[in-house]
Amino acid sequence: MPLSKPEAVVSWILQLVAAAILFQTLFFKFTGAEESVYIFTKLGMEPWGRIGSGVAELIACILLLVPRTVPLGALLALGVISGAIVSHLTKLGIVVKDDGGLLFGLAVVVFVASAIVLVIRRAQIPVVGAALQ
Repeated sequence: MPLSKPEAVVSWILQLVAAAILFQTLFFKFTGAEESVYIFTKLGMEPWGRIGSGVAELIACILLLVPRTVPLGALLALGVISGAIVSHLTKLGIVVKDDGGLLFGLAVVVFVASAIVLVIRRAQIPVVGAALQ
């Protein structure tokens, strides 16, 4: 079932927002920026957690921008960002290194944007059983 024009516009805006936020964090993860190293050291996952989450976020960005794979990208983004949110709420705190809660806020934006994209595009989510046949 095709999306209505308003649904398509809202979905694309949210896809671009989520992809842009995920993409801009890649620089910090892949270059070993002080903040990223601090976060993943505190989580006991440095360097592989930092690099692994960066790879997953890069894949989610790409999938969010390819029309045929948008629902999969939104699902992956939700999974990755859920880990970030749980980490903030349990070990890191809302404010990390005096960022005023910026990283946590961006994670929440990605979560909400990805969830709304999934709701809008729910009819496009492939059935796993059908994909295996």
